[in-house]
Amino acid sequence: MRFRSLAVVLTAASLALAGCGGTGTEAAQDPNAPLAIGVSPQPHGEILKFVDEELAPKAGIDLEIQEFDDYNRPNEAVANGELDANYYQHVPFLEEYRAQRGGEFEWVQAVHLEPLSIYSKEVRSLRELPSGARIALPNDPANLTRSLKLLQDNGLLTLKPGSEQGAGVRDVVRNPKDLRFQELSSDQLPRAVDDADAAIVNGNYALKAGLRDPLVVESAENNPYANGLVASPAMAKDPRVQKLAELLRSPEVKDFIQRTYGGVAVVPAS
Repeated sequence: MRFRSLAVVLTAASLALAGCGGTGTEAAQDPNAPLAIGVSPQPHGEILKFVDEELAPKAGIDLEIQEFDDYNRPNEAVANGELDANYYQHVPFLEEYRAQRGGEFEWVQAVHLEPLSIYSKEVRSLRELPSGARIALPNDPANLTRSLKLLQDNGLLTLKPGSEQGAGVRDVVRNPKDLRFQELSSDQLPRAVDDADAAIVNGNYALKAGLRDPLVVESAENNPYANGLVASPAMAKDPRVQKLAELLRSPEVKDFIQRTYGGVAVVPAS
């Protein structure tokens, strides 16, 4: 059993090391070789470390965990054969990445959901938002659409019919409070809670920033934004990847997620 946590940045040096490290699909031909899995540090890395320490040895698989702070590198690494799989994204993000950057990927298994939540230091409920309130939103297309849907579900706006799969601010057709929208990168949104009237924050960034007491939490029921395991088409069929997918959906992992994250910022996939 091995656990290797790397803060990975997009540099020539990191690419060279990844190409020479003996992991990824070249090593994957050996059924006893460790699986190289790329993750975001929190919560994905924490969940996978639990699997590595508590479940993987009995299942006969060895995990080599690499942490990435960048949202594009884990997919690049899978496409290039530097990683066997990654665990950090949901299907809409994967589809968006594939459309923009290419690459062959296969969705293996949903594991958990990080619900979007609305936080505010200015009001105690959405009803108290004043006219012209400034709302900070994630700027990547998938989570922007998701955020606008959350606002619509809570009666704050109406989106143009048929725009639900790729809605942007331009698709808001009814905005009774004349809300103003500020689009920011997801890692900036926790800081925006101090400046905006409200901010919609991804669960992993809310965890990292220690945000508490959201005004509203996105529903997990039938939610398409569950994060899960992704591999190349060939590696998706590897018995070790299939075993890892089984472990990630095990009762032990579900219990770990509930105990560790309290059923708010991270919840098991339904």
